[in-house]
Amino acid sequence: MKKHDFTHSGHGPYACEVCNKTFSQKSHIKSHLLIHTGQRLYWCDVCKKTFSHKSYVKKHKRTHSGQCPYVCDVCDKTFSQRWQIKSHQLIHSGQHPYLFGVCKNIPGEI
Repeated sequence: MKKHDFTHSGHGPYACEVCNKTFSQKSHIKSHLLIHTGQRLYWCDVCKKTFSHKSYVKKHKRTHSGQCPYVCDVCDKTFSQRWQIKSHQLIHSGQHPYLFGVCKNIPGEI
């Protein structure tokens, strides 16, 4: 299997010794190991909150700046995080992936 194919298979040649999660690249497992060691090498210069990854600081700083780079193409509502807009867009699609377990009611409907 080629190195790139590992990214699609969900399996990789590098396995975490703590949780057995696998990675396609050595650099990815090194980054992942910070979760288990608790190392937080990056911090927000506004509130001093610490993070294990530089990209997390960048996303966090949006809470201070009010920056919302993700815009819904249906209703123009803005979001600071990509996961927020993906969740929001389900409203417009009619999809309800989070049905309640017992009664299967759709949130917002009676």
